[in-house]
Amino acid sequence: MFCIKYIFLFTCIIYTANAIIRQGMCLRALDTNSICAKEVRRNEVIMKKCIYKGALKSVYVDKDKAEKVFALSYSKSDVLYEALNTARVEDTGLDIPRLLNVSVVDGKWTITSEYAKGETLKELLAKHPENTDAYIEAMVDYQIAINKHSNPLLVDMKSKLERQINQLNITADTKYELDSRLSELPNHTKLCHGDYCLENIIVQTDDKNQIIAITAVDWVHATKGNASADAANTYLTLKLSDEALADKYIAMFCEKTSTDKRYVDKWMPIVAAARLTKKKPEEKEMLEAMIDICDFQ
Repeated sequence: MFCIKYIFLFTCIIYTANAIIRQGMCLRALDTNSICAKEVRRNEVIMKKCIYKGALKSVYVDKDKAEKVFALSYSKSDVLYEALNTARVEDTGLDIPRLLNVSVVDGKWTITSEYAKGETLKELLAKHPENTDAYIEAMVDYQIAINKHSNPLLVDMKSKLERQINQLNITADTKYELDSRLSELPNHTKLCHGDYCLENIIVQTDDKNQIIAITAVDWVHATKGNASADAANTYLTLKLSDEALADKYIAMFCEKTSTDKRYVDKWMPIVAAARLTKKKPEEKEMLEAMIDICDFQ
């Protein structure tokens, strides 16, 4: 009886020990899986290529998707406005990289869109300056194609410009002159990019370095309004860095749209005033000189 009792006790000890060992193995397996999962996540992050990094936003490419990640300080309303604006441009029927998702990752708002394959027009011009005329023509042609679309839900351009002018710390006389000029100019409803610059134009080329596909990104500033005002804004942006290229662009735009350059010039003080709201110190002196109405009569 004594032996049977101890045999039973010994059996229980062995069973318990095996159970503990099995549990430990499971815990180690779970821990290993957790480590592997973390490693996979790290690898996923590493696989994403950063194509732009700024103080307020960064852009990563993940296969066929582009993820714009905003800084923690970035306003939720500004992120959602950008997503909404992009969706409204999509609704016009213009072929642009589609909005796929808006999410929060590690506390940061993220907008995920289709990735526009290719390179920026700025990069292409730097590599092949001999093709400048052809590249600027493609740029203008695509801008004209954009202007053929419209969406009544987009922000009105003139209303936005008026708000921007009223934000400026300028004399009352100058503000009055700008507001008066703006009210006199025609109020159209064409789709306007709002920041149609070389960095926001994505192109693909053939083996002869000729553009075969073109699109635009960053539609946060898109409005419904006057195409010549949008061209004036592009002209101004180019003029700040390369006056010869700017002149080539506006000459081609005016020729292709049968627009008198003097009409585009009427918008110049207004778009210069609007750009002053970005508060870029390196542009301040030139922009302040350009908001003089008398220079663009």
